[in-house]
Amino acid sequence: MTDWKQVAVGGNTTLETAIATLDKGAQRIVLVVDDEDRLLGTLTDGDVRRALLRHQALTTPVCEVMCTNPQVADFEWSRTKMLTVMESKRLLHLPVVDSAGRLVGLETLHDLLDRQRIDNPVFLMAGGFGKRLFPLTQNCPKPMLKVGDKPILELILQRLADAGFHRFYISTHYLPEVIHQHFGDGSKWNVSIQYIHEEEPLGTGGALGLLPKHDISLPLLLMNGDLLTSIHYRSLLDFHQQHRGVATVCVKEYEHQVPYGVIEYEDRRITQIIEKPMQRFFINGGIYVLSPELVQSVLRGRHIDMPTLLTEEINLGRTVNMFPVHEYWLDIGQANDYQRAQTEQNIR
Repeated sequence: MTDWKQVAVGGNTTLETAIATLDKGAQRIVLVVDDEDRLLGTLTDGDVRRALLRHQALTTPVCEVMCTNPQVADFEWSRTKMLTVMESKRLLHLPVVDSAGRLVGLETLHDLLDRQRIDNPVFLMAGGFGKRLFPLTQNCPKPMLKVGDKPILELILQRLADAGFHRFYISTHYLPEVIHQHFGDGSKWNVSIQYIHEEEPLGTGGALGLLPKHDISLPLLLMNGDLLTSIHYRSLLDFHQQHRGVATVCVKEYEHQVPYGVIEYEDRRITQIIEKPMQRFFINGGIYVLSPELVQSVLRGRHIDMPTLLTEEINLGRTVNMFPVHEYWLDIGQANDYQRAQTEQNIR
């Protein structure tokens, strides 16, 4: 994403100064913002030309010349959605804003089309039975349940492919042929897919032991196959590299309100009564980045889940870092989560 601050000006900036910013920034757009970085409008070459044709002076405030209702992108939009909007509206730029309308970035058509590939391998866990979603999963693996018109697993893979990943492993166990038939070798998505079949469930950690160890020389992204998220994967990889742990665990803040008054006390004396307090925790988000050394340490055929594997690493004094996820995140574990995914499919 382009650094938007290089092409940002205030609303009272003169047209002359805005034109200089337009030329210097070389992005063919100027972003007009208020003191809190909320987007007020945009200025392009076309806006400048129209202003000059109207004989507006170069001392005119840019707020009188700018486009006041530009197309913007939500910061949780996928690359595919941005490209679709830009193509349909013939746009070269998309300012990216958060829920409060504050600028967080600027996407350009050139950058979106020229996005570099990421060589880190991706391991998607798709072998579970999905018992809590029965009977929907009676003849369909949970990751292949459709949200809108696409299986959950395809939505995950597509977003990762959009981010630049192209080396995929998919763990299978329950009804593997359904997954094989849909994805094949991955060429439809311009990626490569290898299948890691578990004859018996080994757990999310144990499945690592079945990977071709000689192919894992970069940090591996491991992700549950029933998650929908708009997490920025490049930022996650950058964080992992910067903090140099054996693993990075994505975590999501979870709130729980106690439905009763909670008593605090010393011995038998009550010191405080807190009515229906809100408790906040970080929960495991089901997305990990693992060092090659950790992946290669898992023995073939070992039964172990990821929390246990990571706890072993922590007990050995090795660093396991956490990466808070503020973006959209939904774990489709139960029927109500699946229904929620259907209603929220347009916001990712």
